[in-house]
Amino acid sequence: MSTTPAQKTYRYYDLIMAAFVCVLLCSNLIGPAKAAQLNLPVLGTVTFGADLFFFPISYIFGDILTEVYGYGRDRRVVWAGFGALAFAAFMAFVVVHLPPADNAFMAEYQQHVEAVFGNTWRIVAGSMIAFAAGSFANSFVLAKMKVAMQGRHLWARVIGSTIIGQAVDTSLFLTIAFWGIWPHEQLMAVLVAQYLFKTLWEAVMYPVTAKVVGFLKRIENEDYYDRGTDFNPFKVRV
Repeated sequence: MSTTPAQKTYRYYDLIMAAFVCVLLCSNLIGPAKAAQLNLPVLGTVTFGADLFFFPISYIFGDILTEVYGYGRDRRVVWAGFGALAFAAFMAFVVVHLPPADNAFMAEYQQHVEAVFGNTWRIVAGSMIAFAAGSFANSFVLAKMKVAMQGRHLWARVIGSTIIGQAVDTSLFLTIAFWGIWPHEQLMAVLVAQYLFKTLWEAVMYPVTAKVVGFLKRIENEDYYDRGTDFNPFKVRV
């Protein structure tokens, strides 16, 4: 009788997955359709998506997961996040389109519900496609760089993978969601501002990322190298 080896268990993997999905849902449901502006010294008026300060955290989770647990386990987390986004989009569609109760309060409240959760199909599709493509690109680049660098220079692969992943994510989302809706000048301004900020944010947060990575490698007794990994993004099994 053949036996299948037990899969290794981890203390913090499930917790990181839950935190990742939470950040992903919040950053995609609160703010992505709003273009905000700030007047900054030297730079002047800067236009950016209102989710700008929070969505990059999901890429930090992706870096940590790939560096410690490997591409396969990060892939599972990405698909868990994708499923959560799909359910949130479906639930928002149902809630928005259910007939409101026939009273003055609900008639006014329905307008607020539509304003907050009535995102167009383009925003929903843009969020989901860009998230998946950008996350897989980020994880793939980091995993390949780790093997090539033999585990050295964590800062280079964290920032390098972010440069690629955020370029894919930001350009896909804004193009799918807002091309032909926002003026081209505003779209490009938001794209450039968001991409630069997200990449800079990853660099600023690198000391935190490095400490979390070091902690998890010690506690989990894991430092995974993706040698011989099947990088097919459509698989769920590790």
